[in-house]
Amino acid sequence: MEPKALAKHIAKILSGKKAADIRLLEVADLTALADFFIIATGTSAPHLKTLAEEVEFVLKKENILPGHIEGRHSGSWVLLDYGSVVVHLLMKDAREFYSIERLWADAKQYSEDEL
Repeated sequence: MEPKALAKHIAKILSGKKAADIRLLEVADLTALADFFIIATGTSAPHLKTLAEEVEFVLKKENILPGHIEGRHSGSWVLLDYGSVVVHLLMKDAREFYSIERLWADAKQYSEDEL
């Protein structure tokens, strides 16, 4: 799957599980780390876990597996690395603290409505 299509697909999965403030950052021209970052907010530690599990579950059925997962047991953030797309799931306080959107301010940003 092309990176932009994968990013949109993941954003729709997150939206279906009620993730808040979903943002897509197109970072391909800024870093070799990924083509897109997806940032979304969960409302609780169980919600974050559900968001991560749902993305993994749906993509696994399509034979798309993460290369790496971080923070699964932290309760405040989870990172799912799908190579060209990196998913950042954070609680509101963690999202404000890490301020990923600010760090990648030069990236083209899309909101859920623009997908």
